[in-house]
Amino acid sequence: MREAEEQGYKTLLTFGGAYSNHIAATAFAANKHGFRSIGIIRGQELARTWKQNPTLTAAAEMGMQLEFVGRDVYRLRADTDYLEEAKARYGEVYVVPEGGTNELGVKGCEEILQVGDAGFDLICCSVGTGGTLAGISRSASPGLKVLGFPALKGDFQGKEIQALGSRDNWSLAGSYHFGGYGRVTAALVHFINDFREKTGIPLDPIYTGKMMFGLLDMIEKGDFEKGMHLLAIHTGGLQGIIGMNGILRKKNLPLLEV
Repeated sequence: MREAEEQGYKTLLTFGGAYSNHIAATAFAANKHGFRSIGIIRGQELARTWKQNPTLTAAAEMGMQLEFVGRDVYRLRADTDYLEEAKARYGEVYVVPEGGTNELGVKGCEEILQVGDAGFDLICCSVGTGGTLAGISRSASPGLKVLGFPALKGDFQGKEIQALGSRDNWSLAGSYHFGGYGRVTAALVHFINDFREKTGIPLDPIYTGKMMFGLLDMIEKGDFEKGMHLLAIHTGGLQGIIGMNGILRKKNLPLLEV
């Protein structure tokens, strides 16, 4: 936003799904700092039902203008011609990529680790667009390893993280996506609720729940050397729990504790 302000922009335009942490965060930050905001939301069908979606209604209440597009159009979100067309339609807008993942976003994520974190052996985080992991990778102390837990299905994320300037100190545990982005099972719901009961720490079902499930599963399997010091980064996303419960209720699955 500082960059947008210095360039004279008054409107931010960004992209996200129905329960996007990034959409909620952008709407809040734009409202707080005096910017207009526009959210291009994946899923044309949401145009009829978005007022039942807590994440999107919160974004709208904070002043974000929502535009719902089909998945074929959403795939063009990084296409130069599409972005130029969007600028022509909305006027002078500062484009923030999906997840906030560009050089400035990654630079911000470099600040997640603190001086005291150098005492750990392994840093764990969830992976969506890859910006968080790339930033942590770039700022990690020499010898410190980073392990990412993708929320999406597929092996494409490695190349994207490399393109963000990450160092050669990270790897991905790609077996804990539970079927893909936004996919949640009864087993994952049970784990999140049990984890909260035992620790007092709430997890979201899209990112941190899958990360902690995977991390604890790997510990039980003996995938780490005994005595290692592990740090798991909680990246938020709790605003999506209420909306996810609506989906779980329709599927007759157990609900997440709120």
